[in-house]
Amino acid sequence: MSADDISVALVSSWDAREIVALYRAGGWWKDEYDPAEVPRLISGSFAFVVAADKNTGRAVGMGRVISDGVSDAYIQDLVVLPGYRRRDLGTAMISLLVRRCRDAGISWIALVAEPDSENFYLPLGFARMEGHVPLIYRGAPDA
Repeated sequence: MSADDISVALVSSWDAREIVALYRAGGWWKDEYDPAEVPRLISGSFAFVVAADKNTGRAVGMGRVISDGVSDAYIQDLVVLPGYRRRDLGTAMISLLVRRCRDAGISWIALVAEPDSENFYLPLGFARMEGHVPLIYRGAPDA
């Protein structure tokens, strides 16, 4: 199967089971998450892209942008199923998400890369944010 057998497009909805399968493939789905919230996750994103196998119609990759639509944007949740990797689907999805941001006038576009994935993003125009450290909220200390 070639890249010609895959379509990459911005979507406003998608089958929740397929999106959950992609989140699981990325290692990001938790059992306490509710699949019924997937439509809201998609509609609440500034942009949501799906790579779909044209022969089956099933999603084989996804990514999204979180943004206010004015100043800053964060790309996250980029994943391609293992059997579909190395076909430039990730590149196509990132390019489409960046183009959507740029078309909206957003020039500050960032992401937090998984360990060992930095070399994928560098040729696509991303660079290390020297002097910055990504942080995650783990809860406030007890008072």
